[in-house]
Amino acid sequence: MKKLMNAASGYVDEVLEGLVLAHPRLKLGGSAKRVVCRSEGVRKGKVGIVSGGGSGHLPLFTGYVGRGMIDTCSIGNVFEGPNIDSCIEAIKLADGGAGVLRLYGNYGGDRMNFDMAGEFLEGEIETTTVLGTDDIASASPEESAKRRGVAGIIYAYKIAGARAEEGADLAAVTQTARQAVAATRTIGLALSPCQVPGAAKPTFEIAADEFEMGMGIHGEPGLWRSKMKPADEIVEDMITRLLTERPAGHGGRVSILVNSLGATPLEELLILYRHAFRKLKEAGLAIVQPLVGHYATSMEMAGASISLCFLDSELERLLAAPSDSPFWEVK
Repeated sequence: MKKLMNAASGYVDEVLEGLVLAHPRLKLGGSAKRVVCRSEGVRKGKVGIVSGGGSGHLPLFTGYVGRGMIDTCSIGNVFEGPNIDSCIEAIKLADGGAGVLRLYGNYGGDRMNFDMAGEFLEGEIETTTVLGTDDIASASPEESAKRRGVAGIIYAYKIAGARAEEGADLAAVTQTARQAVAATRTIGLALSPCQVPGAAKPTFEIAADEFEMGMGIHGEPGLWRSKMKPADEIVEDMITRLLTERPAGHGGRVSILVNSLGATPLEELLILYRHAFRKLKEAGLAIVQPLVGHYATSMEMAGASISLCFLDSELERLLAAPSDSPFWEVK
């Protein structure tokens, strides 16, 4: 696979350098420059929100640092979680004196290093943790706490970030993040693999006439493989699976995210969105702030994910609040 890069060893650091040069609202922090921060720093007295994860998923995770979103983000190598030192540094840089929420995806390496970072800072900075668990293909509803965090975590960034910007305390921001995670469901599909810089082969193999439903953003096995089908049939299955987990008593307003995993173009995302729109309308749901584009990728993997955030009045209010991260701006 051809890649526009210099050396694989410098891939992540050069991406980060380019990111902050292209978006001056961001800067690099930490001893190894593996923490992306807001250039103006964190407002004193505001709860900080820190996230982190492996590289290879832009705009996730570092692209959502900004006012009304997350404050800092530690980043690891491609598909590798951030190390403990960058997690510690990210928490310190997010601290405005009111505590820090650690908000990241449910992956073993991320959990381990953020947990150790919190223990290291115990007594110095108060921290809480909320894990993104929106991937419905990765575990059953009865074991939802085991689910992976994928594209839908950006709803928690936006909603918890708005609550923190309002001046809510750490307990309230943490509870809001939990509510956003609990309201969000995602399912994805893969058409072709990606290849990690420097790797000898792609992350997985799939036939040219097949797709895999439910595959994770690192190539984790999905639910099943099938010969290619028309887009409407694929969307029908995805929306049906997501609506099966519609929260009890939900009032009928939902935000939808149709996300490219990297190589799938906007044109194809719009084909998916048009049928998803119809199916949600048929289900009696009103669509609020739809998102279509590249929001959480997997290098150059071809495929897409659909996320639904089932809104109540408070979540909808916070979703509409201003934010100015580079890849999701609300005025």
